[in-house]
Amino acid sequence: MEQLMDVVSEPIFSILLAVLYLLGFVAFVVELIRRMTGAEQTFAWKFAEVCLILPELIGIFSDIGRVNDCCHETAMLSPHHRLSILVVTVISVVAYFYSSRRIRLATPGIEVVVNCCLLVGMMLWVVIAFHMQDLPFFIFFSLPQLVLFVLVLAKNHALALASLNSEEAGEPILLRWCRKILLLKAFKKIPLLLLLCLPVLVVLAGVLLLFGQQPDSMIRAFTDTYKQGLSQLDSQCIGVPCAEGHFLCSVAAGGHSGFVRPIRTGIRRGRKILCNRQLLVANAFEELLQQRLPWLHRPVRKFYNRIGSLIHRYYGIFGNKWVADLVYLLMKPLEWIFLITLYLADRRPEDRIAKQYTL
Repeated sequence: MEQLMDVVSEPIFSILLAVLYLLGFVAFVVELIRRMTGAEQTFAWKFAEVCLILPELIGIFSDIGRVNDCCHETAMLSPHHRLSILVVTVISVVAYFYSSRRIRLATPGIEVVVNCCLLVGMMLWVVIAFHMQDLPFFIFFSLPQLVLFVLVLAKNHALALASLNSEEAGEPILLRWCRKILLLKAFKKIPLLLLLCLPVLVVLAGVLLLFGQQPDSMIRAFTDTYKQGLSQLDSQCIGVPCAEGHFLCSVAAGGHSGFVRPIRTGIRRGRKILCNRQLLVANAFEELLQQRLPWLHRPVRKFYNRIGSLIHRYYGIFGNKWVADLVYLLMKPLEWIFLITLYLADRRPEDRIAKQYTL
């Protein structure tokens, strides 16, 4: 599993997933418009389903191996309780693809459980989006998946109305009630299925007890974390001393002094760091972005933290002065973009740049 997660964390694999998701998203929008006009489902729709759901599933599994960390990229889900969320995610995805591919209904009892799993999956996508506190993530990732789940629930409802009779001779009372639920109108059916999600989750939690999970693991998977929307352990990070972070501009500032041209020393998290013009401009730009567009700053910061974690992991390579010179050179176009943005959006850009990493 650890080797698989290493592959998932590779930049090339991440880029491939992003490209597939983008293609799936475009196909999803086009096919959704077509379906609204009455067109039938095509292969492009099935392609969109796979490209929209599987990358997100892989993204959740990529959290395996991460730990709660006050100073660097931290786990999205609690390391001790994430198994419960992973299992619920897999079950909901299996329920989705089962519902979207089959042509005939199963027994009423199984159909009720399948619909409950779909609803649990929908609620889980919403909770994860809120936990990440990332509006673009919700719009471009969670929302399309919610639409897919709603459509497959509608398909299940239409199939039930077309296939099931109101009664079946000699049927046990439990299956009879399940049949009645499936034949209800949607505005009555959905609230009942939401209530039935609770016993389904209780049964699932009971099974997960055998694998070391706790009865409240589905809740603590979100609360026992740091620096996320539902995190309850942020207080544990107060006063924790953090080592100097390793980020691209920090690495670049450590190159040959005649090339990267350090200006002065600065203070970051109580430690002295070497600052050049590029590092000060980049930090000033981030400060401006955080003040003016906080909703955009959060995902950008998370992405940059991932790069920082990767650099920290291989700092023996990035600590080399020649490598630092190369990073400095590669960062130059971004430095110019940051500087132009500062001059266009800030009344006193040089003052903002000058005060970076000062006491």
